[in-house]
Amino acid sequence: MSLMAAPAASARPVPGPRGLPLFGNLTAFGRDPLAFFGRLRDHGDVVTWRLGPRRSVFVSRPDHIAEFLAAVEQTFEPLEIGWGLKQLVGDSVLLSKGAAWRRKRTLVQPTVRPRHVRTYAITMVDCATELAGAWCEGQRVDVRREMTRLTQRIVVRTLFGNDLEDDGGRLGDAMAAIQRELATELRGGVNLFLPSWARPPWRRRLLAAVTVVDAEIRRLIDARRAEDPADGRQDDLLGRLLAARDEDGRALTAREVRDEAVTLWAAGHETTSTTLTWTWLLLSRSPDARARLTEELDRVLGGRPPAYEDYEQLPWTRQIVKEALRLYPPAWVIPAVAGKDAALGGSPVRAGTIVWCSQWTTHRDPRWFRDPAAFRPERWDAGAPDAVPDHAWFPFGGGQRTCLGARFALVEATLVLATLARRFHLEADPHDGRPAVGLLLQPAVPVRATVRAR
Repeated sequence: MSLMAAPAASARPVPGPRGLPLFGNLTAFGRDPLAFFGRLRDHGDVVTWRLGPRRSVFVSRPDHIAEFLAAVEQTFEPLEIGWGLKQLVGDSVLLSKGAAWRRKRTLVQPTVRPRHVRTYAITMVDCATELAGAWCEGQRVDVRREMTRLTQRIVVRTLFGNDLEDDGGRLGDAMAAIQRELATELRGGVNLFLPSWARPPWRRRLLAAVTVVDAEIRRLIDARRAEDPADGRQDDLLGRLLAARDEDGRALTAREVRDEAVTLWAAGHETTSTTLTWTWLLLSRSPDARARLTEELDRVLGGRPPAYEDYEQLPWTRQIVKEALRLYPPAWVIPAVAGKDAALGGSPVRAGTIVWCSQWTTHRDPRWFRDPAAFRPERWDAGAPDAVPDHAWFPFGGGQRTCLGARFALVEATLVLATLARRFHLEADPHDGRPAVGLLLQPAVPVRATVRAR
């Protein structure tokens, strides 16, 4: 049997670490969630554990993950991890459930269909070209900050039809602060169980950052409401959200528009900027992969900027992005709670049990990926000898709740990388590659690099 084969297996649970009375495995989870999930995977394919008083099950086989994600919505309900994320995205399509989720998804999904992404690709390349025009040989840059400002500009232009006029990067700084405080919440362990009224310093800092985000998004919404529909600027995301009506003819409320706008703004730039930051770091360490990238860009583009039609013609560029998403998936965990007695792989899961799967853990499982810690874009070559099972790679989730912006993110990361890499290479400083756990997996320390002209 091939190393990469993943035949269906029994989901008979095995017990994980015993943990502490009352607290269960809360301390170990809070100290280092990624390492903790790695230990759970080493216990077995389906592992029982406790997050404080809550029963939990961790699944790591691709077939079990596929079954679990397919049942999210019918059998399992999305779990809100902690208090902080709710403050940022409210009751958006990311966290809503049941009929409310179905209604909101129906209203939001049309905004990121492939035909719209084709239109957005022009802005993606234009914004990346502007950034390339501002770089010069020998310049020192903070890679994450550069990628954040770039993808923020892209998402605001494509989804809101506007520029932020965000002097000093207020929104980017606010999101970075939110990331830090969400990491504090997760690492603290017991912070996950604080009552909603408690206001420790990290919550106050998070609320202050959310206030900055709210103010800018509200400015964009108010400006759009004041525009004349005849000016032709209503056909972007914000215009569609304001004009959307459900099957009963109801519009989104002002709060619902805010929640969806913030969610799409945050997801629309943070995921891609994180992916690009890790990609530049990985390429800086991989001269062979970089050389193959240069050859492909020269051959396909011939010195011109890329276009949407080039996306499928740049397989190595796409594989670099895909491999970066495997090693450092921005979304690193998916939890859901059994709303009723259920089953996984034929074994029972009691109502109220939290089921978890982790992109970080499965993406680095040696059963599905040979030499899993290595950056090897060639593992995605057409005809590669090791077939990767379905749901061994799932950076955008799966099932009905697959990320709506997956296509947008993949096209954006590929075209931005192609636009910048055809002119420059970023020579990153030595970096240990440790991720910091927060809303997304960001580098634990800044990635600084020297710009090198090709």
